[in-house]
Amino acid sequence: MASATPVFGIIPARYESSRFPGKPLADILGKPMFWHVYTRARQCPLLTRVVLATDDLRIADAAREHGVECVMTRTDHPSGTDRVYEAACLLGVPEDAVVVNIQGDEPALNPQMLTQLVSPFTQDAAVQVSTLAQSVSVQGAHSPDVVKVVCSANGDALYFSRAPIPFCRDADAEGQAAGAYHGHIGLYAFRLAALRRFTELAPSRLEQTEKLEQLRLLENNISIRVVMTQHKTHGVDRPEDIATILNMLRETP
Repeated sequence: MASATPVFGIIPARYESSRFPGKPLADILGKPMFWHVYTRARQCPLLTRVVLATDDLRIADAAREHGVECVMTRTDHPSGTDRVYEAACLLGVPEDAVVVNIQGDEPALNPQMLTQLVSPFTQDAAVQVSTLAQSVSVQGAHSPDVVKVVCSANGDALYFSRAPIPFCRDADAEGQAAGAYHGHIGLYAFRLAALRRFTELAPSRLEQTEKLEQLRLLENNISIRVVMTQHKTHGVDRPEDIATILNMLRETP
């Protein structure tokens, strides 16, 4: 990626959520959650522009009130990635751009994570998609809520799973397997052509089995470069997660 290549950060934010309706508007220290994500994303020096993409006028109105650039998208998108692609089209993102899908429920996001996410495009012209991962404990690896990833020697993902991969055949060795498990962090960067291709592909067999949309890319021979990060983050899935976020923000404002 040349230094002049534009990098667009797009934050998908829909109102409906089975576990937390209206989640993007949740109050955190007097500001809606999306404002915290937007403000932190703006601190990444590699992002040319950061935009909120929503399907709800209440979120759009709040975005205008708080000075957050916003575009309205359709209500029928099957995933946040599809919403990000529509927003990229509405914004007229150029063909040579990199588009970053920034989860709207990560109000404690460290901007350096976005720099790490985009960095592969500056180093390897063959990279089409990138994502992040971090070391997780053996206990964490056994949770189906923690998605694990295994990679090839060059850092490309071989597979993502809710199962503990790699499987430790020697049970005695598993207790010493600190660092053996890599937990996936759901941030993605795409070249525009790869993002478009994702939206054109039908949901794949493994994607539907694991309920992991990134497997659609791997099943269609689109590589995903995985970057390891030491930074921690915490998504908001339920109202009770707000307390955890408040503690994180107090520690690293």
